Amino acid sequence: MSPSHSRRHTEADDPHWLEWLTGLIALTVIAALIGCVGWNALTERMEPPEFAIEATGMEHVPGGYRITFDIENRANSTAAAVIVRGELTRGEESVESVDVTFDYVPGQSQSSGAILFSTDPGSARLTLRAIGYTDP
Repeated sequence: MSPSHSRRHTEADDPHWLEWLTGLIALTVIAALIGCVGWNALTERMEPPEFAIEATGMEHVPGGYRITFDIENRANSTAAAVIVRGELTRGEESVESVDVTFDYVPGQSQSSGAILFSTDPGSARLTLRAIGYTDP
């Protein structure tokens, strides 16, 4: 270390033990993080997207009805252009079908959206499902 010319400040030639301890702790943390990321990169298997969709609400809006929902991708790979279809049925007859597209749904994450129907969903059976996606 270079000597200081100020009378109030002096620098020691040998670092304090606390500096060594701080450096050792930082080195240990960095090595552990690199090890964890490397281990995950080598051992984690990429799974195709797996979607779970759940309706979270319904409200009357001008011109129809809005059904809000959450879509969860339970796998570790991302899906792009995810198409979710909402379908209203009475018995075997399809009353109305509406699609919405998500730009992407990352792996192990959740997104939200809404589908707009002109038919009252309370008078029919609602089905929400993912019907397609692309690999980004």
